[in-house]
Amino acid sequence: MGSDAKTPRREFLRKTGAAAAAGIAFPTIVTGRALGGTSTAAAASERIRIGFIGVGNQGTNNLKDFLKLKDAEVVAVCDVDKDRLAKAEKLAEQGGRKVAAFGDYRRLLDDKTIDAVVVTTPDHWHALATTDACVAGKDVYCEKPLSLTVAEGRTMVDVARDAKRIVQTGSQQRSDDKFRLACELVRSGRLGKIKQVKIHLPKVNFDGPAVPDGSPPPELDYNTWLGPAPDRPYNAKHVHYLFRFFWDYSGGQMTNFGAHHLDIAQWGLGRDDSGPVAIEARATFNKDGWFEVAETSSIVYSYDDGVEILCTQGEGSGPNVLFEGEKGSIAVSRGKISSTPDEILKEPLAKGDVHLYVSKNHHQNWLDCIKSRELPICDVAIGHRSATVCHLGNIAIRTGRKLVWDPAAETIVGDPEAAKMLSRPYRAPWRLPESPSAKAGAPARA
Repeated sequence: MGSDAKTPRREFLRKTGAAAAAGIAFPTIVTGRALGGTSTAAAASERIRIGFIGVGNQGTNNLKDFLKLKDAEVVAVCDVDKDRLAKAEKLAEQGGRKVAAFGDYRRLLDDKTIDAVVVTTPDHWHALATTDACVAGKDVYCEKPLSLTVAEGRTMVDVARDAKRIVQTGSQQRSDDKFRLACELVRSGRLGKIKQVKIHLPKVNFDGPAVPDGSPPPELDYNTWLGPAPDRPYNAKHVHYLFRFFWDYSGGQMTNFGAHHLDIAQWGLGRDDSGPVAIEARATFNKDGWFEVAETSSIVYSYDDGVEILCTQGEGSGPNVLFEGEKGSIAVSRGKISSTPDEILKEPLAKGDVHLYVSKNHHQNWLDCIKSRELPICDVAIGHRSATVCHLGNIAIRTGRKLVWDPAAETIVGDPEAAKMLSRPYRAPWRLPESPSAKAGAPARA
């Protein structure tokens, strides 16, 4: 347990929860210490104690970024790969700080002094780590895509709401001024009625060719790496970064970069709480079977107002997101934004235009919202809806059929076989926690 001086703040965070989500306003609390008094209550600027679950690749990048933030205190790291864990522990302990190291994330969650966790595991672990953390009273930053399946995402939203936790999805383009400006201009009517949004995703970057199955290296706890996924033999090109190209663990570039760019399309269309009503797709696959996901694809998402999103992966080139309307177009990519005609970008937003939630640092936004208990810029419900668009695209690719989607009921209509793909069974003994509202038959929809 932490010191008595830290306990009141943590109890306050646990009890207040996601106040904005519940429609509850809490009074501003000013401690005696903040006013120069002698109270032992923690100051409002006290650092948030964070544990990291998954520290390879993007996990290391997240760790480095949080180490730079003055109100974040890195206190624990966790990974099933001992080599990666040792490197992360060494990185986190620069500057004389001491951190705990775990091979099992559940032991990290047992630490009552940890306020929040950053989840950067393979996709098939996102839902379990996030929901278990919420139940343990931790706020969560979870990398995109939020989920492996649509059903997982809905459970993540329900559990987060019931536990009153702040859960940020790692869709950092929402904290980028260029992507935000593009969405503000679109939603302010600068392009007139939107006709189509074009999304371009990169080629598959699998490190081919394939290799035969083998024995896991001694540093990797492979059984735990698999977790809820089906029991498969170890293959060196199915783990770590390359997990994203196999259906058991991820959804290819559709859920990798699609989770970013389709999220921006949804934001610009004002569809954060909804989605398309029909999905059609065509795709090609690797002729040598190096990986399972689509090598190239073209997906058309149709919305109930006639707008279409055309998402192309691995074919040709283009901006990340292109909004096309009656009066012109706006193209936006990482580090670049342009419009046709040029005047669309030159005229500043007026007071009466749409001004979207401003965040210049995605990680800092999460920390700020942990303190304020306001919803972050890419709240779990938004991350769920954006991931759903990606999952529907992949289901259309895998079935080869047009899907009819009911975004209110969150189900595929008229195709029971495709509807079964909205969820996947977990390997025993792993299971997602049920939210109280789901048990009662009334999901806490957002």
